[in-house]
Amino acid sequence: MSKRIGFYICHCGTNIAGKVAPGEVAAFVSGLRNVVVARDYKFMCSDPGQEMIQKDIRELGLNRVVVASCSPRLHEKTFQSACRRAGLNPYYFQMACVREHCSWITADPQRATEKAKALAAAAVNRVNHHQSLDAREVKVHPDVMVVGAGIAGIQTSLDIARAGHEVYLVEKEPSIGGHMVQFDKTFPTLDCAACISTPKTVAVSQSPNIHLLTYSEVTGVTGYVGNYTVTVRNKPRYVRQDRCTGCGLCAEACPVSLPNEFDEFLSSRKAVYRSFPQAVPITFCIDKKDRAPCGTTCPAGINVQGYIQLISQGKYREAVQLIMERLPLPGVLGRVCPHPCEFQCRRAEVDSSLAVRDLKRFAADRVDLDELPVPDIQERSEGVAVIGSGPAGLAAAYFLRLKGCRVTIFEALPVLGGMLRVGIPDYRLPPDVLDREIHHILRLGVQVEKGKRLGTDFTLDDLRRQGFKAIFLAIGAHGGVKLNVEGESTLSGVVDAVEFLRSANLGNRVLPGKCVVIVGGGNVAVDAARTALRLGCEKVTIVYRRTRGEMPAFAEEIDAALEEGVDLDYLTAPVGIVGSNGKVTGMKCIRTELGPPDESGRRRPVPVKGSEFVIQCDAVIPAIGQVAETQYLVDAGLEATRRSTLVVRGQTMQTTAPDVFAAGDVVSGPATVIEAVASGRRAAEAIFMFITGADLDGALPPVPESDGRTPEWRTIPRGIGRSDRVLTAHRSAREARLSFDEVSLGMREDEARREALRCLNCGLCSECMECVRVCERNAIDHSMQEVTQEIKVGNIVIATGFDILNPAPLKQYGYGRLEEVYTGLEFERLNNAVGPTGGQILMKNGNRPSSVGIIHCVGSRDVNHHEYCSRVCCMYALKYGHLIKEKVGHDTKVFNFYIDMRCFGKGYEEFYRRLQEEGVTFVRGRPGEITDTAETPEEKGRLIIVTEDTLIGRRMRIPVDMVVLCTAMEPRANAPEVARIFGINQGGDGFFLEEHPKLGPMNTATDGIYLAGTCQGPKDIPDTVSHASGAAAQALALAARGKVEIAPTTSWIDPDVCAGCRTCIKLCAYSAIDFDERKGVSVVNEAVCKGCGSCAGFCPSGAARVRHFTARQVFAEIEGILDDVV
Repeated sequence: MSKRIGFYICHCGTNIAGKVAPGEVAAFVSGLRNVVVARDYKFMCSDPGQEMIQKDIRELGLNRVVVASCSPRLHEKTFQSACRRAGLNPYYFQMACVREHCSWITADPQRATEKAKALAAAAVNRVNHHQSLDAREVKVHPDVMVVGAGIAGIQTSLDIARAGHEVYLVEKEPSIGGHMVQFDKTFPTLDCAACISTPKTVAVSQSPNIHLLTYSEVTGVTGYVGNYTVTVRNKPRYVRQDRCTGCGLCAEACPVSLPNEFDEFLSSRKAVYRSFPQAVPITFCIDKKDRAPCGTTCPAGINVQGYIQLISQGKYREAVQLIMERLPLPGVLGRVCPHPCEFQCRRAEVDSSLAVRDLKRFAADRVDLDELPVPDIQERSEGVAVIGSGPAGLAAAYFLRLKGCRVTIFEALPVLGGMLRVGIPDYRLPPDVLDREIHHILRLGVQVEKGKRLGTDFTLDDLRRQGFKAIFLAIGAHGGVKLNVEGESTLSGVVDAVEFLRSANLGNRVLPGKCVVIVGGGNVAVDAARTALRLGCEKVTIVYRRTRGEMPAFAEEIDAALEEGVDLDYLTAPVGIVGSNGKVTGMKCIRTELGPPDESGRRRPVPVKGSEFVIQCDAVIPAIGQVAETQYLVDAGLEATRRSTLVVRGQTMQTTAPDVFAAGDVVSGPATVIEAVASGRRAAEAIFMFITGADLDGALPPVPESDGRTPEWRTIPRGIGRSDRVLTAHRSAREARLSFDEVSLGMREDEARREALRCLNCGLCSECMECVRVCERNAIDHSMQEVTQEIKVGNIVIATGFDILNPAPLKQYGYGRLEEVYTGLEFERLNNAVGPTGGQILMKNGNRPSSVGIIHCVGSRDVNHHEYCSRVCCMYALKYGHLIKEKVGHDTKVFNFYIDMRCFGKGYEEFYRRLQEEGVTFVRGRPGEITDTAETPEEKGRLIIVTEDTLIGRRMRIPVDMVVLCTAMEPRANAPEVARIFGINQGGDGFFLEEHPKLGPMNTATDGIYLAGTCQGPKDIPDTVSHASGAAAQALALAARGKVEIAPTTSWIDPDVCAGCRTCIKLCAYSAIDFDERKGVSVVNEAVCKGCGSCAGFCPSGAARVRHFTARQVFAEIEGILDDVV
């Protein structure tokens, strides 16, 4: 079929004809190939202009049409519709832009006309190669999603819901209302912001057509106009919305105070909170981060932050109960724990770590365990034998008994406590503390048999015959390690440290000798040395083969030993024990130096030749290690390692005998008390699962391990004040060495609470469970998990709002440095009745200001920050002036520093005049500096605004008590991520880009996605509401049609050519391309594709192409220009 082209050029009044000669262009085009008719007309977009085209198509048999006029963005669809009405496929139409590209860019009519000819020739040449394309229709899902529940999102949702459509309103905060509910009054009517917003927020909550998804975020969008699938992540509130009544008892009980972001950090709130009293929904929310590092570091998993917060509030009983959820020995661990938690405490980044161990001891010492209620135990028939009453055994017995098991402890010694009793001296762990906590365990119904040694008095089989379903071995490591030097086994006066301490702790406090040498560098060595001093030894020396810094003993214990008079001879190794008449007379030693690291990672001590010497002494106490006595267990069929520790299965603590479990030092070798307690608790879990028939490997929770993810903790507040750590009082060294009385005196109550208040609350919520305890509706659920749901909708409205500029980078204003400089939103909260000052305008010292400076356009109309006008600053500055006069007093001086007053809205100019009549002073000029450096007595102690009044050309220094910065509205910080998710664009100012600033202010480049409110640009409340209703109308128009036409001008990928490199997928701004894993090629979702051509331009293999923009068509257009030029 031959090509018959009609060409039409528009005068556009004088917009085009003022520079381009339309008749000359038409005459030129009439001579081009296949052109049948060429006309010019004053307004081609008018009805007569379109009728002209339609008539020529019918009468002249045109099968191609070219129009040269304004931009295709404005009228391409107009002329395509005209072709369709005349029976011509609309894609046989081509447009040339001669207004924006010719008339509007030159003052030279001849050049404009020549360029118009070239563009017309290009269009004519291109249209010869056009093909018939057909749009397709798809059904539109009737539901709509609105993202953001500020006043714009609320208005949009209500309009759509009232029209009978379902709305999913997604808000990332726990409550709706946006910034508007933070305001006190709204200009110019001075209505209460809460009073006019609450009816709308309540209407949202009560509308049957609105599904409110608060504390939720959109994480992904797939699909196309009319058929979107939106992935929404619902963050856990940890409070059940169907049960919470909003009574607030949880917040009253919560011990954690955090800065209140709703009050712009001018006040504090609890970790369980509701932003403001009228919040919708009324449900409280618990603010959590990852668990604090102190708790994750603790081997027993104690909720350290939780009990510290309870201590800070004087809730000592609750603190102890929280500790005892993970271990039954709070007073013991409050004294002998190596406190690894303190080494991870982030408070050390500010000043020094918290005294966590001392706080635990304080709480334990304040609570009478006998007054704690015995829990209601559901009795079971199964019996468990616990062998050993050290920390692991006591912990296992305690937790097994709480689960209802019949528990019997078998202890070889005449007393309970194991190494806690006989290995740790009384001056560190008083017997009455241990007795009190063991008694509490026995109160639960644990049975005890003392003086019964496994392997001597009974066997494992004996226990089985007695009906015990499981046996737990917690026999510790009570054997000493020998020095293996000459004289050790033949001379009297050599006693192992474990035996020495056991004897002393059991009451046999016999002087080992006048001069004693202790060999070793661990806690046992230091304990032995300090015990020897208390027994009356005249000289006690610790010999250690490495440096002091490498001694494994606690640093504070080493310091205490030195202060009490113990000598420390480091870089010294024993090589023999010398004696006379069968008794020790000295220790032969050699000096060492540190060489390369050994298998433990510590540098190996290397003897120094020729450095031998003898330390005179009459007793030697080796303290170089401990070993478990397990040979009789090996004989009974259990497996042990070369170190004499028992072999157990991974995390289950199960030995090679299925009903026998083991933990503590007998498995790990000598370790800390806290590690033994932790292993005992875990063993109790495994044993309970075993006796109840559960699968140990599948049911037992794994030991927490790092998942490689950087923990998310609370950011340490900037400018937090330094606070010295409370140092626990101790007896003087002279007094301490005279008795076995406890050396550490603990904290006073005021010290403990002050120390607890230093906690940074890294995890926000401390999970102390006080909220659970007081909630009468059982609404608190700390086990809530994040939930992801997919929602199908036809349209999406973005109403994510704006952020307030942080003025701190504008150093001249002193924000963050000068106390009485506030942002506008902070000042709003000062005015609000439920704000930090109860609606009174007060300075931080509690006084009312006598003068206030209000600075306009902070960050707006500024080439260094935001060049645009924020449109609201002038009016809310006027509002502040009125409120200051009204609340502080009409004699208060108020200065407004402005660039230009832009009072454009209804009633705005009248409000401006009212402020002038109220006596507000207006100074035209942007202040250059705010300083507290006084130059006159009048300025002393005040803020001085340095400025110039540009109306009178005079520099000024105006002293005031308070400054309010009217900061710019700016795009949300997450706007780039939101734009990526929804496939929309941002303008140069960072706000979301509309389709057209005048004709399409609610539309975006992605069909079916609209903008509402300030996410599109700065607006006041009336304009925001209007814009939101407009967006609702756009969404409803599409939903009401029930179907939508999808343009065929989309990309496609030739599967025979595609190499599967996925370059196109990375480039696509609209997420319109997927990868077919089975075929190994990229596939275009034509309903989502916008036909931008990025994929086709970059495809290495040439497989990606764009319909209506084929290579032949594009090259023909270029050839048309070149032919005209040549």
